[in-house]
Amino acid sequence: MSLQLDPHKTTLVLIDLQNGIVARTIHPYASTAVVEQCRSMAEAFRSRHMNIVYVHVDLGNLLPLISDLHLRDPNAALSPNASDLVPNAGFQQGDLLVTKRHWSAFGQTALETILRERGVETIILAGISTNFGVESTARHAVALGFQVIIAENACSSVSADAHRFAMETIFPLIARVRTTEEIIDALA
Repeated sequence: MSLQLDPHKTTLVLIDLQNGIVARTIHPYASTAVVEQCRSMAEAFRSRHMNIVYVHVDLGNLLPLISDLHLRDPNAALSPNASDLVPNAGFQQGDLLVTKRHWSAFGQTALETILRERGVETIILAGISTNFGVESTARHAVALGFQVIIAENACSSVSADAHRFAMETIFPLIARVRTTEEIIDALA
């Protein structure tokens, strides 16, 4: 199915391209490949004067969870730049930056307001990790009434199976799954 995008109503939202997350081993695509795909899309959006939102999680100020498993030891020291975007992600002046404290980019942030003020109806999501930040944001976006497109090869996760499950089982029910190339081509 072909993809058509209205540049005035579409925004690119890039999830957690930051030092403390990009440094992790992920699958099926390496962090460097995901960052490169995200940067390529950002450049394509920027060249068309479209909105780009970079979202990063404040790892030192996460919302406390009562859960059976924890992603990291809460007493472990964080690198001072763990929450900073990696330079290769391509963040530039004029891009928007949203700081979150949990998985969804919409939870307790201004993202919905930012998008609504700009007349956005469709968001393109990419980043790390497929079944954490990207999936949580996608589900939340759909619940808020946004149309969602997932850039499959600009996402990756803790395991190839987790990535594949989200891409083949969850996302097709709530979004359109495309490659970065298909998304960039739809901007032409």
